[in-house]
Amino acid sequence: MIQLSDFLYGKMEFEQVFEDLLNTDALRRLAGIHQSGAIFLVNPDICHSRLEHAIGVTMLVKKMGGSVLEQIAGLLHDVSHTAFSHVGDYVFGNADEDYHEKVFAEVIYRSEIPDVLLKHGYDVNQILYGTFDILEQPLPSLCADRLDYTLRDGVHGGIISRQRAREFLTSIVLNDGKIAVNVDAEANWINEIFEKLNNEVFKLPLHLYANGKIAELIKKFLDKGLLTESDMFKTDTLLLNKIRTTYAGYEAIKSIKQLKGFAEFMRHGAVPKIKARTLKAMLV
Repeated sequence: MIQLSDFLYGKMEFEQVFEDLLNTDALRRLAGIHQSGAIFLVNPDICHSRLEHAIGVTMLVKKMGGSVLEQIAGLLHDVSHTAFSHVGDYVFGNADEDYHEKVFAEVIYRSEIPDVLLKHGYDVNQILYGTFDILEQPLPSLCADRLDYTLRDGVHGGIISRQRAREFLTSIVLNDGKIAVNVDAEANWINEIFEKLNNEVFKLPLHLYANGKIAELIKKFLDKGLLTESDMFKTDTLLLNKIRTTYAGYEAIKSIKQLKGFAEFMRHGAVPKIKARTLKAMLV
């Protein structure tokens, strides 16, 4: 057994398969992937990792009574994110922001994950082709993935307090196998917080600048052969270090941190087009 701890969900115990998965290179890499992309370069307060989110989703699925298999799916659901998370979508021109979903199976198959799952009596195809209603739902529905990043990113982005996030969690229930809210005011609150998070964190000009400029820089280095697509599956730090091995790359990263050309970029640069998102929590 392994005990996991999180500021939203407290402490929970999980079976040995989770410890073994967390010890794979694929999951350890997520600790070096920033959940909010390159925003940490201009706003160091927003520096939480994809692994923190993945563990949070796993704990939320368990809190809602999801099976061990669905908990495993929650832990693995973001394992194929590139360095700087959704920056990979901007680099590869993916308007639906689902590049990581398109390469999910390939990343899983190339990792230690199938062997770890097999050791504990699971088949990787159960994850790849399973249906997990607590974990994932299409917009605008609530689900564990969407709820965890709304609360977690909201806390780290200064939109809500940790206490308020935990208070909201007392109002969620399962309805027909899907996450719903049993208090009208709380359903309205989470919908409003989701909109506020999108407008005041994800679409904040400063944050769009950071993610847009790093995507622009990575694309330039890919075109010149100074980076390869496989470099996108390193950690943020390793990718930054490779960019910094050239003088131009070193200066470019420094200029992003110093907000050089911020106004010009926002007027004429390749500013990321954030996918339109709305949330409508189910009320029961």
